Amino acid sequence: MATLATRPDLLLFALRRSRPRTLCARATAAHRVRGAPVPPRATRPRRVFLGLGTAFVDQLAFMASSGVPSRSFVAAARPRQGVSAVEEILKNVEWPDEFPFKPDDFSRFDESSDTVFYSAPRFVTHIDDQAIRALTKYYSQVLPPSNTPGVAILDMCSSWVSHYPPGYGQEKIVGMGMNEDELKKNPVLTEYVVQDLNLNPKLPFEDNTFDVITNVVSVDYLNKPMDVFKEMRRILKPSGLAIMSFSNRCFWTKAISIWTSTGDADHAWIVGAYFHYAGGFEAPEAVDISPNPGQTDPMYIVFSRKKIA
Repeated sequence: MATLATRPDLLLFALRRSRPRTLCARATAAHRVRGAPVPPRATRPRRVFLGLGTAFVDQLAFMASSGVPSRSFVAAARPRQGVSAVEEILKNVEWPDEFPFKPDDFSRFDESSDTVFYSAPRFVTHIDDQAIRALTKYYSQVLPPSNTPGVAILDMCSSWVSHYPPGYGQEKIVGMGMNEDELKKNPVLTEYVVQDLNLNPKLPFEDNTFDVITNVVSVDYLNKPMDVFKEMRRILKPSGLAIMSFSNRCFWTKAISIWTSTGDADHAWIVGAYFHYAGGFEAPEAVDISPNPGQTDPMYIVFSRKKIA
């Protein structure tokens, strides 16, 4: 029996026919802060499930399964009322046999040097205070207890703040980012590395080094995500935890094309795909920790653990 899982080209066809690049193009009046990422325009409808919409996905599933409704590609294209679409999107997924994205999906409107783009420090926060508090609370529940012997953490795409719980510390917390002035100001870091992952995705660490890797609202800027996620797997200890958090705000000219043309649930599926196709990770899961849906910045988590060999 045919399944949606064998036809990712159909699911992405409409997405690649027209690639709108202006999803995050304008800030609302309340968020017009120089250097801060901007939210998508409120007037642009958020497209669900890789930009296709639930009705189309349901129809495609029906056709692809020879008239039998299919749940093979994702557990629920149309989530139950009151259930977050982001939390549903990675449940019971049967992934396509091949990586479903094309090179063009990782292109950006602005392909100029990221080193130049990030050369000036931006001492701003990239999500609002409510979303920050939600993320910090989540970290307080999942990070190893402060000052646990032998624990090492990598904050990837780091900046002047990591949003860890107040007073949190470990013997080794490494920040990797693009701006040295920002990294120097980050009080939680014990050391830092300045590196452009879009030029060099090879991580300068030994195998099995870190217990946790965090990445806050930056996974959407990676144009070589598979290289980066394979490196994350390499440097994580067995059962090590990788936490990718994201919202709906971005420097839209620097975010990858597949991100700026899709919606929040789609983003969770995309990040989940990175974990899956990198290999060596447990099934990724998605969590919606948005503090006030529709009123403040949303906050989403996709996480996975490195498999124990």
